[in-house]
Amino acid sequence: MTAVPDARPRLLYVTDLAYPARGRRYCDEDIDLTARLRGAFDLALCHPRDAAALMDGFDAVVVRNSGPVLHYQETYDAFRARARALGTRVYNPLHGRGDMAGKQYLLDLTAAGLPVIPTVDRPEHLDRLPAAASYAVKPKAGADSIGLEFVPYERLAELSYGEVLVQPRVDFRYEVSFYFVDDRFQYALYAPDPERRWVLEPYEPAEADLAFARRFVDWNTLDHGIQRVDACRTREGGLLLVELEDLNPYLSLDRVPEPVRERFVEAVTDSLHDFLRA
Repeated sequence: MTAVPDARPRLLYVTDLAYPARGRRYCDEDIDLTARLRGAFDLALCHPRDAAALMDGFDAVVVRNSGPVLHYQETYDAFRARARALGTRVYNPLHGRGDMAGKQYLLDLTAAGLPVIPTVDRPEHLDRLPAAASYAVKPKAGADSIGLEFVPYERLAELSYGEVLVQPRVDFRYEVSFYFVDDRFQYALYAPDPERRWVLEPYEPAEADLAFARRFVDWNTLDHGIQRVDACRTREGGLLLVELEDLNPYLSLDRVPEPVRERFVEAVTDSLHDFLRA
């Protein structure tokens, strides 16, 4: 008698293939990544608005390039509630402390004295910010630079506080991103030209750079998942955290060599198998 092979894990892969991301092509990245993951999983793609209705028939839901949730906040909240009610495994897990939970972490990390761009959300705390030529004002629920504006110090007193964050506008040399699967570093990319954020090149991090990035991955306490640690290199040479993306970080896989891409897919495959067994 011919043995029946074990059933392969079934993944619902959430992506908005039509999202018009500036300088990035979500669709290309997710088409390529899902094609590679199909070697190990039975997999179907769906739009984020459809995930709650479809998740029942899958072993896990993988949230990837799904776009800023502020465009469909009620739907996203309903998805999270249904996943918790059903006990559905969601990758990345829903207890992330970074952008998945909003921008509160920037305030928490500032208060803890960690190397992050100083951030406040109250007018009485403006004196905690260093002097700068201008200040970045961004919504607490913002993403993808939506709602971001730069204002002089004199205008900060006029802001409607409660839903906005204020940071000094940092004069940095370049931005650099560190990509992790679980707690394992995969690769780094940087934008040599600050005016062209998404024109990225491979970056070889020093040990101090990796120690910086790992500090935030450790702080986030996600046992499984893909995280991107975004930082800026100041004129003085140090690194400051810009963003801890743990919801749906774009991976810029088209910017890394094929061997690096293959290792990344292997790491994600292993991570997903471990996640499903946990």
